[in-house]
Parts: sequence; C-alpha cells; structure tokens
Amino acid sequence: MFTGIIEATGVIEALTRVGSSARLTIASTLGHGELLSIGASIAVDGVCLTVTSVSSTTFSADLSPETMRVTTLGQRRSGEPVNLERAMRLSDRLEGHFLAGHIDGVGVITRSLQEGDARILTLRIPSEGTDYCIRKGSIAIDGISLTINDMVGREISLTVIPHTSVVTTIGRKTVGDRVNIEFDVIGKYVKQLLGR
Repeated sequence: MFTGIIEATGVIEALTRVGSSARLTIASTLGHGELLSIGASIAVDGVCLTVTSVSSTTFSADLSPETMRVTTLGQRRSGEPVNLERAMRLSDRLEGHFLAGHIDGVGVITRSLQEGDARILTLRIPSEGTDYCIRKGSIAIDGISLTINDMVGREISLTVIPHTSVVTTIGRKTVGDRVNIEFDVIGKYVKQLLGR
C-alpha cells in the first residue's frame, strides 16, 4: 500500500525491452544504503513495482506485459523524471489516501490554467473511471494523491499547489501529456459490493 505522498523523484536511466516485457533502471537517492532492498515494493509514477536490483545510485524493476499495456512506463525514455514512493509501514501517518499502486488507466491533460500561485489541471480520464470520481474525492495522478475539484463528463479538474509542483514531476507536465491514474480503491470495492 502507498499514500500518494511522493518521497523523491528519480530519472530513468534505461528501459530495456525483453519481448513484451521490460527492465526499468532508475537513478535515485533511494538507491542508497538501507532505503531500498531487493524484493521491496516501490511506486514509480504510481505503478507498484518490485525492486530486482539495487546499487548505490540506481535500482531496477521488471515491467510485465500488463504493466506495459496499461501504464505510461512502457513509452518512457532515458532521462525522463519519475515520482517515487516506498511502500507505507503500518506505523506511518496516512497523509494522502490509500493507494494499491495498481493503475486503472491512462489519462491525458487537456487544459492547464494558472490561478494565483496554484495551477488548475484538467484531465480526460478513461470512461470506466467516471463511477469512481466525485467532487472533493481523491485520485492518484502519476502516484500523487490529489483532490478532484470538479467533474464534467470524462473531464476532471485538480488544483496543484506550488509545493507539489516543485517536489513531484507534475509541475513539468503540459497539455497533451499522458499520466497514470489510480481511482479511489474504496470506491471500487463499494461499487463491486453494491453491484452484487
């Protein structure tokens, strides 16, 4: 489980394709010392991955064919930044919202508007996700826990405060960029139970 509070950003060092799978290597300070170990779970742009190797400056993880299909990671390039969050501990303070790191789909930024020192982003989300979005509800965009301001059809708007713009990759996103989306896990369970 994750919280959507980004711990660090890293830079993609390599994406090595192996058939329909791939190996992702990321340069990051989380590769140092005891911060990360082989077998640990880490969210990379919101995608839960298993660490397969660690050095003093990098770590690697394997991308399954499913991960390549439903997330943005398979289309990323060397030198691009990514958001990183280690799995939460039971003793941690829950400052974002519950995230599984299981991406539901990819959204596209359709508008960006500066409002004071904040930035208002509008995203077009997959149609199957509209049931899980509510005004003032939570959503994860590239692993970042954010609040939905409003929703019209398949478009949601979000406010990004200056701190979030600086410490995550969302401040570098522009109109047309694709982002990983994880809808609220509690909402998904509620819908499943009510559907029965």
